Amino acid sequence: MVPPGKRDAVLRTLDDEGIDYVVADETSHREYTASVTFPLPQAAVEPVLERLHEAGLDREAYTVVLNAETVISRRFDDLVDRYEEGDENGDRIAREELAARARSLAPNWRTFVVMTVVSSVVATAGLLLDSAAVVVGSMVIAPLIGPAMATSTGSVVDDRELLLRGVKQQVAGGVLAVLAAAAFAVVLRATHVVPLEAADVFAINEVRERLVPDVLSLVIALGAGVAGALSLSTGVSTALVGVMIAAALVPPTAVVGIGLAWGSPRTVTGALVLVLVNFLSINFAALAVLWATGYRPKGWLRHEEARVATLKRIAALGAVLLVLSTLLAGITYSTYRTATFEEETRVVVDDVLGDHASLERVSLSVTYEETFPFTRPEQVTVVVGHPPGVDPPTLAGRFAGRIDAVTDTPFRTDRPVAVEVRYVVVERSTAAEGTDATARLSDDPPRAAAERASPGANRATAWR
Repeated sequence: MVPPGKRDAVLRTLDDEGIDYVVADETSHREYTASVTFPLPQAAVEPVLERLHEAGLDREAYTVVLNAETVISRRFDDLVDRYEEGDENGDRIAREELAARARSLAPNWRTFVVMTVVSSVVATAGLLLDSAAVVVGSMVIAPLIGPAMATSTGSVVDDRELLLRGVKQQVAGGVLAVLAAAAFAVVLRATHVVPLEAADVFAINEVRERLVPDVLSLVIALGAGVAGALSLSTGVSTALVGVMIAAALVPPTAVVGIGLAWGSPRTVTGALVLVLVNFLSINFAALAVLWATGYRPKGWLRHEEARVATLKRIAALGAVLLVLSTLLAGITYSTYRTATFEEETRVVVDDVLGDHASLERVSLSVTYEETFPFTRPEQVTVVVGHPPGVDPPTLAGRFAGRIDAVTDTPFRTDRPVAVEVRYVVVERSTAAEGTDATARLSDDPPRAAAERASPGANRATAWR
């Protein structure tokens, strides 16, 4: 919409840029004299608007940007060649469009609260059902991409209202999701809809995999933030990216709520760290990408203020992420050490049993003491099979001594690792020639016979 006295300047600017346009006289007798419609490539929207503002078009003038399906014009093709093949603007949208899209992604408070609660409750149900499909469904309806993108956009274009709205919705959304998950889980536990103890709940696959995050979780969250910022700044649909961001946020918050409901907040400390890391990583990556893409506020003074404020926010987020990433690195190392310990223990057990042709390892399991961010092996349980009528040798002491040798520095504590050996009778029968042999474990109740290893070695118990 062209204000009085600006018509010639606006049309002259469009002519200088080689842009086709259509002028329609304004007859509503308001503050505009004409409306001008003209097609532009996406990369040309921001620079052309800047030239029109320099020509005298008020920045508050009524301007509408629409998406055209197809433009058939030789002059338009020339504009495409000039703007989209250059490096000035790339394929990003105008800052006005960016701010408008960010505002549209951040829903009003009533919708945001309802959708956050619903997604958290659905995620909790999916986790307790061990259903990946239900958990994914909770991600689809979670309204979390909007606040994250609003925060980053408000920072780079110096829109304080948009920035504060995004920050408030992110904080409120995180707290609300945890409380909704905890309340729903408490109801399920109190009504015995989920009649499980805490250990059983945390053994569910969908829950267990969020209890011990690692550095890969940081990569996922950073990737979600980068993808969100790029989809927003290039005008690409953010629906699928929103699911990716929700994948990094919704299930961990539901796990924290489950831990509170089952009275085990210490167990879900890892999930809480994961939530914090994911929130900060998404904001850090989105803020950095939008700034690197070239988005700045209008005006030199605002530009400088926004630059200083944005760089401070990036530095603060980076520092906090560095601290939390140290925890994730510790968890990753602990996971590596536990896997190595189990493999080395398996090798030790098989090596000892190799001296006894009649014995075989039926199973081996390790029980750990959770001491976030590290875990310490507490007990090794070995089930040894032997033929009927054979009195097996006592192996607990030998196992304990050999396992003590592979329990290296990260696992060293004042309390040694207990070793428990259980003996079961294995009966083998050979079927007709050409068929496989079968083995049957005796169903007789075990007879307890305890032994203690030599002083200073690991405690060992044998079960026959």
